[in-house]
Amino acid sequence: MAPAPAAAAGELGLEIVRRIEALAAISETPDHLTRIFLSPEHRAAADLLLSWMWDAGMAAHLDAIGNVCGRYEGESAGLPCLMLGSHYDTVRDAGKWDGPLGLITAISCVADLHRRGKRLPFAVEVTGFADEEGVRFASTLLGSRAVAGTFDESVLGSKDSAGISMREALRKFGLDPDHVGAAARVRGELLAYVELHIEQGPVLEGLNLPVGIVTAISGATRLAASLAGMAGHAGTVPMLLRRDALAGAAECIVEIEQFCRTDQDGLVGTVGYIDARPGATNVIPGQASFTIDIRAPSDAHRKLAVADIVRRIENIARRRKLQLQLDVTHENRTVPCAPWLRTQMSDAVAAEGIRAFELPSGAGHDGMAMIDIADVAMLFVRCRGGISHHPAEHVELADADAGARVLLRLVENFRPATGLNG
Repeated sequence: MAPAPAAAAGELGLEIVRRIEALAAISETPDHLTRIFLSPEHRAAADLLLSWMWDAGMAAHLDAIGNVCGRYEGESAGLPCLMLGSHYDTVRDAGKWDGPLGLITAISCVADLHRRGKRLPFAVEVTGFADEEGVRFASTLLGSRAVAGTFDESVLGSKDSAGISMREALRKFGLDPDHVGAAARVRGELLAYVELHIEQGPVLEGLNLPVGIVTAISGATRLAASLAGMAGHAGTVPMLLRRDALAGAAECIVEIEQFCRTDQDGLVGTVGYIDARPGATNVIPGQASFTIDIRAPSDAHRKLAVADIVRRIENIARRRKLQLQLDVTHENRTVPCAPWLRTQMSDAVAAEGIRAFELPSGAGHDGMAMIDIADVAMLFVRCRGGISHHPAEHVELADADAGARVLLRLVENFRPATGLNG
């Protein structure tokens, strides 16, 4: 019997969009998509994903942290795998596409191979990571860290807003918190890790491109800044004698923005939270605190920028006679996408008649954990308005189909960097 033909143009996209809608229907509330780690909705989503993996010809199971894992064997059993994946948890009041697009697209690509009876000289695995967003226990990349063998078991004692520990939640989900380590894989089992994801930004839309090739997942440094001045009466303290902590914070914030705007190499800086005390209309603020998030495509660039920003804030505090407290609260390294994988992805994009365009990822992704056991690559898909983590998040059917065709072509033509022995 002749093998079945490849999917016709648009077919993969239609299937992906239908499944995006089906998965989005599984939510904590019907009006606001929320699917957090180890919740009943999370379990229902896992069961649906498992059923799709089975239909696609994969052996599938739930691993020790709640990752949904499917495996499509190669020309012989037990070969190393090319792993495709993304996450299936969401933020609160989320969009439908962040995470699920990559996971569902990967399943659809394997389903197309299965329908045609095509086996490859390596296995293909699809992993739906259980927790990338970190909403419930304030620890991100839990699913991928477990797979990479870098899961910190101390977080099992973390509690959610209801006082339920992660250890308890895992048990309620049907998992054993004492065996999370069983989810770990080793480098020799994986040939590479590839993730398709919505861009979460406006660059591809501005260029009128359906997909883009990621160069690196930007590292991030987050700081907590606190300025202490002197509270006073709004009507009686002359302007030149004031030690206004909020005005000092405002100057720092503008300085951060201006510094990052002049950079031409992908540096971004954000102040996402500010608090002023005592917080009365007629009182000069004596205390102000704010957060700083600095990201760049290279660690060296980011660290130099952070050092420069800190010096500028110190100078502002000194000039305004304010006491400054500045603490690093988070630091993540930059993860470069492997050049050999980017080349193959560029070839796949070009073969689909699309201009191969490269761009960095400012957002974090599971590849930041997976780099510990495999080279990584990412393919971005255009999203409308660059909107993400919001109900207005949207991907056009044609773009979902284009991303799927590129990913399927990459998989079918994938060439390991060092042979099939990893």
